[in-house]
Amino acid sequence: MNPIYRKMSTVALLATALLGPAGCSDFLTEQAPSNLTPDNFYTIPDHAEAALAAVYADLRFVGDAAGIFSSNWQLLEALTGTSTTETAQNSDLNNLYGLVHDGNTAHVVNYWNGLYKVIANANQVLEKVPAITPMPEAQKNRILGEARFLRASAYFTAVRLWGDIPLITQPQTTTSPDFQPSRTAQEEVYKLIIDDLMAAEGAGLPWMDVSGRVNRAAVKTQLAKVYLTMAGFPLNKGASHYKLAADKALEVITYANANPTEINLFTSYEDIHRENTKNRLEHLFMLQYNTVVAGNPMDNFYPNFKPVTYNGPSGTGSSVPTAAFYASYEKGDLRAKDQEGYFYTTYFTNGNGPRFELGGAYVFKHFNRTANGTQGTAGTRQNNLNVPQIRYAETLLLYAEAQNEVGGPTQVAYDALKRIRDRAKLTTPALGTYTQATFREAVWRERWHELCYEQVTWFDMVRLRKVYNERTNGFDNFVGHINLSSNQPLQEKHLLLPLGRQEMLNNPNLTPQNPGYAN
Repeated sequence: MNPIYRKMSTVALLATALLGPAGCSDFLTEQAPSNLTPDNFYTIPDHAEAALAAVYADLRFVGDAAGIFSSNWQLLEALTGTSTTETAQNSDLNNLYGLVHDGNTAHVVNYWNGLYKVIANANQVLEKVPAITPMPEAQKNRILGEARFLRASAYFTAVRLWGDIPLITQPQTTTSPDFQPSRTAQEEVYKLIIDDLMAAEGAGLPWMDVSGRVNRAAVKTQLAKVYLTMAGFPLNKGASHYKLAADKALEVITYANANPTEINLFTSYEDIHRENTKNRLEHLFMLQYNTVVAGNPMDNFYPNFKPVTYNGPSGTGSSVPTAAFYASYEKGDLRAKDQEGYFYTTYFTNGNGPRFELGGAYVFKHFNRTANGTQGTAGTRQNNLNVPQIRYAETLLLYAEAQNEVGGPTQVAYDALKRIRDRAKLTTPALGTYTQATFREAVWRERWHELCYEQVTWFDMVRLRKVYNERTNGFDNFVGHINLSSNQPLQEKHLLLPLGRQEMLNNPNLTPQNPGYAN
C-alpha cells in the first residue's frame, strides 16, 4: 500500500492492548488481539496514550538509513552548502551535494513517506480519541493538542519542501473517496497548520515537559516560526505576519524572563549535547532517543576513520563542515573553539586516550562525550542523546528578526540578538549603530552560525531567497549562489524538491511534477 496512507502498526496496537489493564471478566469480553483494528482499538485512555506514543515514534524517521553511510536527516544539510562528505560512497547523498537530486533520490522519497506516516497516525488519534469514554477531559485535551502539534509540524515541513501537497485530515482506507488525493494550495495547508497549532496552544499543556512531550513553549515557538515563514517567500504575507511572529515569540521570552530556571539559554555549549540536560531549559522540543528503543542517529557527523570513539578508527564522515563555513565564524567566537562550541579539531584516542589532531574541523554539536568517552573517562557505549528540534536560542532569533521587520531594531530585539552573541563571547555593536537593513543581516548571520546542522538552514534559504556567503560574510540571492560544498549554483527549481517518482506513478492526481524536474 502507498506509504502515504499507512495506518498505525498492528504490532504496536497489539503490544499495548496486551499490556493494558484487564480483569478476569474483562478478558472474556475482549476482542481477539489478532483482530485489532483502529475501529475496535480505541476504547480506554491507555489506548489513546499508546496511539499518541506511536506518532512520537514515527518522528524518528529522520534518523533512518538512506543507503550506505547516510541517514534521512542529511537531506536538509547537504543542500545548504555548509557541509560536504569525506566518503562519497552514497550516490543519493552525492546527488544532493551536487544539486542533481530527482524523484528517485532515497532521502527525498523517505522524507515524504516519513512525514505522511506521522500525519496518518496523528489523524487516527484525532479521529478516534474524542469518542473514548470514560476519559478525563484534561487528559483527552492534552493528547489531542499534542497530536495536532505533531501533525502541524509534519505538514509545515512538507509544505516547505514540496509546495502544494495533498492535505489529508481524516484516516484513509482503500475505499476513501480521496484515496488518491490531488495537491492542495499552500495557503490552505498553512491554514490547517495554524489551526492545529492554535488548538495545541489551548490544550492545557505545561510550559515545559522534561519527559519530552510537546509543551507550550514549543507550540508558541513553532507558531512564531510558521508566521515568520508565511511573511517571506512564497506567500509574502509581509508586515502582518512579521508582527504575529514577533508577538508569539515574545510570549515565550516574557515567560522565560520571569522563569529563568525553567526556560533559558544554557550557560555552556556543552550542555546542548549532554544527556542529563535533555528536554530541559534551552531544549524546547527534541526527538527522543534511548538505546533501549533507538540510539541517537547523528553518527554520520563523525570524522571518517579517526579514533574519536571507543570503536577506534571508524565513523563515516558523510557529513562534515566545509572549511569555508567553519572559517566564517568571527574571530574569538566560542562556537568555533575546539571542543567548547559546535566544532572540534582535536579529540582523545579511542575516546579517552591521548589527544590528537583531527586534521580539520568537525561537527561537535551532536557529539556525546558520555557515550564515546572523554579525556581520562571511558565511554558508556550507549548514545542516548536526543536530537534538538526547537531551542530557545531560535526563539530569541525569531523574535529579533520579526520585530526588526515590524519597525526596525528595538531594544528588546537587540537584547535578544545580544544574548546569543554574549554566550559566544562576541562584542555586539551598540543598538544605535544598526539600521533596519544591517540588523536584519546581523540576525540572519547569527541564525546561520547558531542553528547550523539542526535542519534549520535550508528552510531559511528558501523563505528568504537569500544564502549566506561564507567568503564575503554577506548574503547572495538564492538563485545563482554557489554552494561551496560542490561549487554548483542553486537554481530556481531547487526552491522545491521533486515529488517521488514512484509516488506519482501510484497517484496520477499528484501531477504536475514540480518545475524543473522530470516526471
